[in-house]
Amino acid sequence: MEIIIADKSHTIYADIICETISDAAQVRGTGIAKRKPEYIITKMENGNAVIALDGNKFVGFCYIEKWSHGRFVANSGLIVHPDYRGRGLAKKIKKVVFEHSRTKFPNAKVFSITTGLAVMKLNSDLGYKPVTFSELTDDQSFWKGCQTCKNYDVLKRTEQSMCLCTGMLFDPNSKNIKKNKKIKEKVFKRLKHIKETLYLKNNKK
Repeated sequence: MEIIIADKSHTIYADIICETISDAAQVRGTGIAKRKPEYIITKMENGNAVIALDGNKFVGFCYIEKWSHGRFVANSGLIVHPDYRGRGLAKKIKKVVFEHSRTKFPNAKVFSITTGLAVMKLNSDLGYKPVTFSELTDDQSFWKGCQTCKNYDVLKRTEQSMCLCTGMLFDPNSKNIKKNKKIKEKVFKRLKHIKETLYLKNNKK
């Protein structure tokens, strides 16, 4: 098993990566924006993706997106093949792609929007903190990517101020990055409460 920076030689996995992301969205019933193979291939060719392999078999994937002229980057499309879930691989992939982002874009703020509690916990462990959408990139190219998400109407109704996703941000220039275990647990509990509250409000409409 290896987790490496993807390159042109890994473009053969683009179709299965997109299929795995799509299948996960249907199973979970949550909003995951669709990706096209061509887009995934571009990320690999530019060295902006991480792939996990078991020999020649696809295991997992995540890629980097750059926004607002490089002031922000996002780690997106995190996925693990169903055959390899439950082994802690998502955490390992997330850590590798985060470190790659910090190396390649050292001054950029790293952000994430997600509905998944597991991803929120991973982000919290890496030093992200929950923020409002107004603290994330204002690059409309990013937000247009949400149009394929099943919850896009929520984002549109709130004029891009909130959705079922939780916004999280890692600021490399922050002097108050919390790494204390108790603080991490407190942040995670807050994220869980926010997510559950938004989910209940949306289902009542």
